[in-house]
Amino acid sequence: MACTSCSTSDGSAPKGCQNKGTCGTDSCNKLTVFDWLSNMSLPNGEAPFDCVEVRFKNGRKEFYRNAEKLTLSIGDIVATEASPGHDVGIVTLTGELVKIQMKKKAVNHTSNEIPKIYRKASQKDIDIWSEARAKEEPMKVRARELAIAQKLEMKISDIEFQGDGSKATFYYTANDRVDFRLLIKDFAREFSTRIEMKQVGFRQEAARLGGIGSCGRELCCSTWLTDFRSVNTSAARYQQLSLNPQKLAGQCGKLKCCLNYELDTYMDALQHFPDFDTKLVTEKGDAICQKQDIFKGLMWFAYTNNFANWHVLKVDQVNEIIAENKQKKRVSSLEDYALEVTQEPEKDFNNAMGQESLTRFDQPKKKKRPNKKRKPAAAGENTATEKPAGENKNPNANQNRNNNPNRNNQKNRPPRPANEKKPDNKITPVKKNEPKK
Repeated sequence: MACTSCSTSDGSAPKGCQNKGTCGTDSCNKLTVFDWLSNMSLPNGEAPFDCVEVRFKNGRKEFYRNAEKLTLSIGDIVATEASPGHDVGIVTLTGELVKIQMKKKAVNHTSNEIPKIYRKASQKDIDIWSEARAKEEPMKVRARELAIAQKLEMKISDIEFQGDGSKATFYYTANDRVDFRLLIKDFAREFSTRIEMKQVGFRQEAARLGGIGSCGRELCCSTWLTDFRSVNTSAARYQQLSLNPQKLAGQCGKLKCCLNYELDTYMDALQHFPDFDTKLVTEKGDAICQKQDIFKGLMWFAYTNNFANWHVLKVDQVNEIIAENKQKKRVSSLEDYALEVTQEPEKDFNNAMGQESLTRFDQPKKKKRPNKKRKPAAAGENTATEKPAGENKNPNANQNRNNNPNRNNQKNRPPRPANEKKPDNKITPVKKNEPKK
């Protein structure tokens, strides 16, 4: 999602965005607005709306009056009125949609108290603004150290410099009231600038800092959600969610805002359901609701004397039994109304295309081949090996051997007596210098 102008920089930190506010780095995509009236022209003689919406660090937005009739478009960097000095921000919305946003936030566009836009930011204004933004992170670390040294129960979550660098706003969260008068003096002595402290709620802190939710997407409060509705645990009860605070709480420590998204759908579906505590009176005994499926329109009942067996009934059937009970009549039993539940075969996706194997992309290991090298022969061991009959190079050798008469005579020779000495076949060497006899 990064753009070419700010995706690469020193230390893997973006330097800024020049792609008209649609970049995914450096908070460029926080609370972005799509101007769906941009391709429509105004009627003849109608002047464009003279107010614009300007965004500052971490999604803070303000409305300003374009008194100088500047030609502004989404993404322009402008210098705006501030007290004292001026501030630098990015235009996020122009035209008639600004009037709708001001009406939604109860801002009177005819009031004279709306601040003004001075000019489009020059290169000098942008340089001063960038230098001030670079001081914020090391200043935040030092500010937290000073707050811990004074043992104040507060958390400094963020620091925002004004565009001209004349003032720094410290955003903090605290559970109780905090006396930070001495802390402001330490800040002014340490940072040599004008200090302003502003307390924000835990939801506003999460919206300013941003993050990734348990759903895997960016937090709603930091991307598009602007108003924070109160969230109660009853929203989780209506949706039949487990009341586990670790799963229901977001990064701000409060209940997740998304619990309200589908609440209206559940409330509409529950209008046709009887109360969960409704008791059905039958001749076989009283029955109590154990479970209900809102979207399928089913309810599970069990007798008070046998909680192990549950009977599935439709909502219309339950209302029919309740109407009979109001007339002081008892139905015979729940079995007359119960549905036959057919168990669906479980789908096993564990071995789909072998995806559960972590080594499915590894190359198969080759089998070790036996070593063909011959081991050295031991002392006195005959290393001669007999060759098969078919491997003899001379095919007539066996025939000549069998036809050899001497070979047959050797086989018929009588055995040698035990006392007979073997003939000595040794050849005595002849010396060269010795005369012949």
